[in-house]
Amino acid sequence: MTLIKSISGIRGTIGGEPGKNLTPVDIVKFTAAFGSWIINRHQGRINMVTGRDGRRSGPMIGNLVISTLRNLGINVTDLGMASTPTVELAVAGTGAQGGIVITASHNPAEWNALKLLNEKGEFLSAKDGEEVLNLASGDKYTFASADKEGSLVSDNSWDEKHIGMILSLPGVEPEMISKAGFTIAIDCINSVGGKILPHLLNSLGVKKVIGMNIVADGNFAHNPEPLPGNLKDISNLVVREKADAGFAVDPDVDRLAIISEDGSMFGEEYTLVAVSDYILGRTPGNTVSNMSSSMALKDISEKHGCRYFSSTVGEVNVVEEMKNRRAVIGGEGNGGVIFPALHYGRDALVAIALFLTHLAAYGKSCSSLRKQYPNYHIAKKKLTLGPSDDFSIILNRVKHEFREFDTDERDGIKINFPGSWVQIRKSNTESIMRIYAEADTEVNANNLADRIIDIVKKI
Repeated sequence: MTLIKSISGIRGTIGGEPGKNLTPVDIVKFTAAFGSWIINRHQGRINMVTGRDGRRSGPMIGNLVISTLRNLGINVTDLGMASTPTVELAVAGTGAQGGIVITASHNPAEWNALKLLNEKGEFLSAKDGEEVLNLASGDKYTFASADKEGSLVSDNSWDEKHIGMILSLPGVEPEMISKAGFTIAIDCINSVGGKILPHLLNSLGVKKVIGMNIVADGNFAHNPEPLPGNLKDISNLVVREKADAGFAVDPDVDRLAIISEDGSMFGEEYTLVAVSDYILGRTPGNTVSNMSSSMALKDISEKHGCRYFSSTVGEVNVVEEMKNRRAVIGGEGNGGVIFPALHYGRDALVAIALFLTHLAAYGKSCSSLRKQYPNYHIAKKKLTLGPSDDFSIILNRVKHEFREFDTDERDGIKINFPGSWVQIRKSNTESIMRIYAEADTEVNANNLADRIIDIVKKI
């Protein structure tokens, strides 16, 4: 059982002992600290937005979060079950001073978490997150008297508003999508995607939507991370129903995996690559992804005469670099697309709209479109970090082993070889170290990652 406190929020498994797992005590404490931090930043009456994914623990945690905020004197607008990008848009759209999304993203069903948003509907910076952690550790918050309790309003209009904002974006062409006559299969992992994806696709003019795992009851039908090993059923459904493509999202709908018409994986790294190719063809500009993402985005950017930049891992870091570089598109190689014309957050819904427009304009099959892009392979592996493991020792040993090569130490350590790379870094959300490697073949990528694992195991 696990509890992880970080600058991005609090995440853990439900039940157990306070301070060791995600319990009501921890939820109230951390919510109170964040609410107090918001109060300290703003004058006057404070308004905040809450929303949750489809996990079974969501309603219980939601009640605790809402009650805690109200007892701080904060007015709450609750969206109920809503995707993370929908809550982000609602924070900015309502003029709220902050928000909390109750979701553990791609983690299994026994996990849940609080994702913290500032007044822009964006994740907190490292500095801001540290301030919240300090407030929580010192119990530095004061609750309001009974006559100053915050109000509660339920607002279920933001799914419709989110979709409307997507439809109005330059580059999203519902008429073109409608003329293509697409049949699309979707896997929504029985979370909030089942509530909004069918509506989005119908609004975009998709001819036929075939859904699986679309009942938002939290009964995850498989491991919720949208990786190839977890998407065999949607792959089979695409082939069986002769769909033009399949879309799979994670429980809070900020990551998108695409399946081609022949059942093959388009590749989570290539969601951002394909959407960026389309955007850069219309609006040339800089691109950004994190340093654990595929080299393919750099290749595509340069094909359009544009510049590519990398950031350290973490959505907030990608967003910061995108703002610094005035990027027109960016994101992460886990299927997370960030399109600033809508908002600075990963959003599977806008990714779907842009990808379908791209596919309709291309006029050929999804698998044919995938062949237009560089064919790199990424191996993604992980090792558990025990309480006594010293990650700095691991980093120093890896650095020594590859001392003759170019290295980047902004996030763990990344070793760059001609036409390939390998990176080892500590996870922000789990007690693990991640080992990613990219090369021209699957075998070469796995060999690079395994070489790092062998070094670590010998320490």
